[in-house]
Amino acid sequence: MLVPFLLGMFLAINMGGSGTAPSFSAAYGANVIRKSLIPGLFGVMVFLGATLAGGNTATTLGKGIINPNQMNSVLVAVVFFSVAISLLIANISGIPQSTSQSTVCALVAPTVYFRTFNSEKLFLEILPTWFILPLISFVLSFIVGKYIYTPLRRRGYTISSKVNNSYLLKGVLVILSLYVAFAIGANNVANATGPLIQMTINFFELEPGKYDWFISKFSILIIAPCFAIGSSIFGKKIMNNTGKEIILFGRIEAAIIAFISASLLLCASLIKGIPTSLVQLNVAAIIGIGIAKLGVKNIFLKTKVRNFFFMWLIAPIISFCTSLFLVFLVDKYQILYLF
Repeated sequence: MLVPFLLGMFLAINMGGSGTAPSFSAAYGANVIRKSLIPGLFGVMVFLGATLAGGNTATTLGKGIINPNQMNSVLVAVVFFSVAISLLIANISGIPQSTSQSTVCALVAPTVYFRTFNSEKLFLEILPTWFILPLISFVLSFIVGKYIYTPLRRRGYTISSKVNNSYLLKGVLVILSLYVAFAIGANNVANATGPLIQMTINFFELEPGKYDWFISKFSILIIAPCFAIGSSIFGKKIMNNTGKEIILFGRIEAAIIAFISASLLLCASLIKGIPTSLVQLNVAAIIGIGIAKLGVKNIFLKTKVRNFFFMWLIAPIISFCTSLFLVFLVDKYQILYLF
């Protein structure tokens, strides 16, 4: 039991590093918040989001992808280790990565190996959400940037430099960054707590539903603070990549990016409990604003954008393959009964 919790904490540290970028890169890129304040604020809001709005996604990751009866300490340890390795590679590269996609792929691997794969949840709900929501984020940001914000600015209705530098606008941007962190808590903390909750129920052979609330809050209390630790370790490099190096955007654009990406993620969490990539929603919004301002050619000449797409492709594959290989080893050395 101890090993999965320790691996869950290690995973949460990596998730915190990856999640800092979509939370605070907009505010950081617009120079309205100090770097030293970000880990603490991020950790608090992640905890609140997981506590108040993370239940549906935790249920999906604990029961919706794999048979809940298979959720034991060995399987959960394999999944967490596989996800953490893929995220560690992305974090060292300074590229924000989808924790949710890596976690889902790591959970799918044992079902493929044991031939218990149920495609309905994955192909009818999760995968469509992964493709549709970033597209919506991009389109909304592009429309707002090109047909609302840019025309207003050209006509002089936008906001003068005095308003752009006002404390009110800076405060709004910080509030929106906290809103993004809350949305991360509602969705991404479940990548660790969902499997841990179901594992604990199975380990102690508890009656389903009777102790779920207590176990859920206990898991969140352990996992959520690790997000802040990860933010302090990995956050700076990743925020530089998304906040400073993709595009130099102003504070109004930063507010648009934060609001659109967080709202879409929160909807995915509350309505269907679908584990979704806020990283991709955020970068899609940044690219949408960037194309509205600079055009397609200029924004895709930015080298970090191409690197992002490459890492988004290989990290879930690494997670899946690592999980599949470890499950094979467990089976080969007759530890199968633990499943």
